[in-house]
Amino acid sequence: MAANLSAALTSNPYSLLRPSNSSLSPPPLFFNPFTIRFRVQAFRFPSSSPTPRRKMDNLTVCVLMEDPKHEEEEEQVQQVSSRVAVKLARKKSERFTYLVAAVMSSFGITSMAVFAVYYRFSWQFQGGEIPWSEMFGTFAFSMGAAVGMEFWARWAHKALWHASLWHMHESHHRPREGPFELNDVFAIINAVPAITLLGYGFFHKGLLPGLCFGTGLGITVFGMAYMFVHDGLVHKRFPVGPIANVPYFRRVAAAHQVHHSDKFNGVPYGLFLGPKELEEVGGQEELEKEISRRIRSS
Repeated sequence: MAANLSAALTSNPYSLLRPSNSSLSPPPLFFNPFTIRFRVQAFRFPSSSPTPRRKMDNLTVCVLMEDPKHEEEEEQVQQVSSRVAVKLARKKSERFTYLVAAVMSSFGITSMAVFAVYYRFSWQFQGGEIPWSEMFGTFAFSMGAAVGMEFWARWAHKALWHASLWHMHESHHRPREGPFELNDVFAIINAVPAITLLGYGFFHKGLLPGLCFGTGLGITVFGMAYMFVHDGLVHKRFPVGPIANVPYFRRVAAAHQVHHSDKFNGVPYGLFLGPKELEEVGGQEELEKEISRRIRSS
């Protein structure tokens, strides 16, 4: 009796055991460059009576080979995952650093402003006569300065920061590396006149010092509001909590995000009146799209 046994190494993973006719060729190979075949010849021992020969079908054995490209892909995935993990850790550290700086500066400025207002007006009440005109002028100028800073910031943003001072402001329009950027210097520049006016108004009596004190107080209030909305809400440099869910602030954040897209020649340049400025140039539809995008991503 003779038996034929043929084994083939193939890449077809769907047929692990398949009988086939000996006249058919083995299945094609996709990535395995070699095929192993071996033949076993069985000898027939003599016997007294003849035994009928039985024909044996060929047997194809499929062996799965590991693709070296798969290993390379796994290594690339691991490298990308490690880089993403490092980047997320660095971003978290940067946000924490800026958050500490923002909290300390806010707490310090707020404390000084509250104590300055309290001691200045308690100092005015010591003589028994209440200087109503000075008090009214102080509060009126503080509110006027807070509102006026929005228009000053819009003009300075367009005429200075995007013009002669672009080499400093450009850091705000590029991916930030580290917790701070060169554009943060503008916050310090705006703080200098505020501290000067507050100091002069705190250490002097009279209507003019009162007006200076109110102006410095208004600039300080605007600066703190700008930091929380612009740095915290828009650019997510630190968490702002429920402020992000206020519809008005959501529109402000969306309008400023459109400014960074340069779709309307940089408009809006203001912050708190940014939605109105964007609507004036026909950007209402783009504003609504950005609002919807921020709602979906939140």
